[in-house]
Amino acid sequence: MPPVFRAARQIEFAFLQEKQSEHVEPSVSECCSHLMGMDTNLTETCTKILLEMGLDDLAKRVSVGWNRRMRSSAGRATWPTALIELNPRLPDISQEEVRRTMLHELAHLVAYERNGNRRIQAHGPEWQQACADVGIPGEKATHRLELPSRSIKRRWRYQCPSCGTSFDRVRRYKGRVACYECCSNVNGGDYHESFRLMELSLA
Repeated sequence: MPPVFRAARQIEFAFLQEKQSEHVEPSVSECCSHLMGMDTNLTETCTKILLEMGLDDLAKRVSVGWNRRMRSSAGRATWPTALIELNPRLPDISQEEVRRTMLHELAHLVAYERNGNRRIQAHGPEWQQACADVGIPGEKATHRLELPSRSIKRRWRYQCPSCGTSFDRVRRYKGRVACYECCSNVNGGDYHESFRLMELSLA
């Protein structure tokens, strides 16, 4: 039996710069080294917010950490694992930016937790409502923070033979993968060979 493709369940949302800068790959400054790893205080803050919103299950899963590999992204959230990752350069800007970025990503988790497997826009009305609920009404989808960026060429394109949905990746999938939306409609979200993604090299 082919391996079950669950990657589509791991939805990632990156808080990116509005305009990408030129290719830059600086090392993380030593002053940020103590921020690497999970942040207990920020995790507790998110947990408290979620409990107050009645999202107890999400509150049990949420965690907040610092990702030294982030460049132009201020933050990133992954659902349903409920992991929020923050750029370690944010404290150099301000503590307010740390909190705002954290809440921006938390709103993504709230929006998808409320809507389950229903397809919603990453920064659509569900997310906008979640932003208001966590305390940042009117939040923008992109940021204008002075964060360096790097450009990585995506070398592979994958497309569903059924619905036509496509996306590009830097790395090639090693195993069989299929469109989760189509698999969920006919096979409960488990892998189905009929919806195996077609691979195209962009190199």
